[in-house]
Amino acid sequence: MSTSQAGAYTIELAKPDFKFAAAHFTLLSDGESERLHGHNYRLRVRLHGARLDEQGLLCDVKAVKQRIRALCAELDERTLIPERSARLEIERAGECVEVRCGARHYRFPTEDVKLLPLTNISIEELARLLWEKLAPALAGAALTHLSVEVEESKGQRCRYHAALP
Repeated sequence: MSTSQAGAYTIELAKPDFKFAAAHFTLLSDGESERLHGHNYRLRVRLHGARLDEQGLLCDVKAVKQRIRALCAELDERTLIPERSARLEIERAGECVEVRCGARHYRFPTEDVKLLPLTNISIEELARLLWEKLAPALAGAALTHLSVEVEESKGQRCRYHAALP
């Protein structure tokens, strides 16, 4: 069913359980890095489109919410490490992951670490990564754009917004 008027729809999903708790350290522009610390991250997703299906729906929101919850579960209670950073040395040693960042040396149990294909663990990079992981689940829907917002603390968040393929 097409809309008869020019316009668009936006569905915003920001459920209380769209969250994950994770430890990280951000690599700073001046060559320094933050100390290892944690956040209770929250996700907000916006789905944009101009037409509804035969049921009067923009997309299968139930499936989108399930995917968001699964993405949060993958990151929850982990130490997030950017495996594409040129500033880190990462080595798997038995049941541990060892990370060197300048003079700092960390050793984590493998099961507590999530290596991410990023250059830094920042809200900017997390928002884009989560967008990239969520977008394929929307294939076939009449959506035009997707926004993923990651909030790491009250008043500090980043939104990544792009057209869907």
